[in-house]
Amino acid sequence: MAAEDRSLAARERNLAALAAQLRADLVARRRAEAARGLGGERDLQIAARELVGEKGALLGAADREEIGARIVRDSVGLGPLEVLLADPAVEEVMVNGPGVVYVERGGRLEATDVAFADEDELRNAIERILAPLGRRVDELSPMVDARLADGSRVNVVIPPLAIDGPLVSIRRFGARRPGPDELVALGTLSAVQRRALAAAVAERRSILISGGTGSGKTTLLNALSGFVAPDERVVTIEDAAELRLQQPHVVRLESRPAGVEGRGEVTIRDLLRNALRMRPDRIVIGEVRGPEALDLLTALNTGHSGALSTVHANSPADALGRLETLALMAGLGLPHAAIAAQVRRGLDLVVHIERRRDGSRVVTEIAPVR
Repeated sequence: MAAEDRSLAARERNLAALAAQLRADLVARRRAEAARGLGGERDLQIAARELVGEKGALLGAADREEIGARIVRDSVGLGPLEVLLADPAVEEVMVNGPGVVYVERGGRLEATDVAFADEDELRNAIERILAPLGRRVDELSPMVDARLADGSRVNVVIPPLAIDGPLVSIRRFGARRPGPDELVALGTLSAVQRRALAAAVAERRSILISGGTGSGKTTLLNALSGFVAPDERVVTIEDAAELRLQQPHVVRLESRPAGVEGRGEVTIRDLLRNALRMRPDRIVIGEVRGPEALDLLTALNTGHSGALSTVHANSPADALGRLETLALMAGLGLPHAAIAAQVRRGLDLVVHIERRRDGSRVVTEIAPVR
């Protein structure tokens, strides 16, 4: 069995090396064709297949097909990551330099045998991610956040900040999110909790969902939004558009970072202020993480009840304290006591969710705000 494993590993190395060489040849050929004004309309898959046929004629049909697919994948897709992203069970992909890739499945981290050939190949994949989004990362701006077309969130950090090579995190968000009944089936909610939260949303209670990173706050927020009446106008505000609300009247707003020139930033706070002019029945904020907390509290205390949002915190009490701290960041000089009073008048419930060691997500507390 060990000999068979070594044989398979050797075959994999040989196929990878040949695919890399042929990809380099294909890039050089297409550049030469473009310089002569030729080949601009030629399909990449056809060109790759022709090249493999020329230089890999002695290979079997299956090997030629696999090498051609690798060439195309590494030329226009996300390289080796395409295999991982094709797996619907993968929730997050974490690239710790060209040779180390982890994934999260079912809330648990797993090492993979996926790797990039070198740092240049990883950087090329990063460029293919960011270029269509109008974003860039370089030594002057070595960190960037972006969103893929399917809603997945991407974070990139490159040297000199990343010591061991470029770091990429891709947090996936499927086109469909589990509803309240599915969360009950998964054990995230109990039947009693589901009924309590359904009543709270229907009664236009303002709810804050707290929890740690990856605990399932956004998934729970999305599920709770299903209890909003279909005749209500809902305005969602997010850093990256992750929510998938099913109501017929949903207006989605997404913040925008500053461009290369340092201009054009639109913050969550800007969007929240504008949303109040859009006649919302409900305001849903993906996450409160800055001075927009004060604007949210102002809205909650001036007739905009029934808001839903999330915050990073370790408990319901910590969530309220964090919201107060974030509101103070607005820098208006309001006393802490006044902010605390607005929190307690504006919010009705804090729902705390945790991720357990086995990867499961569980709502551990539904705490009324007093």
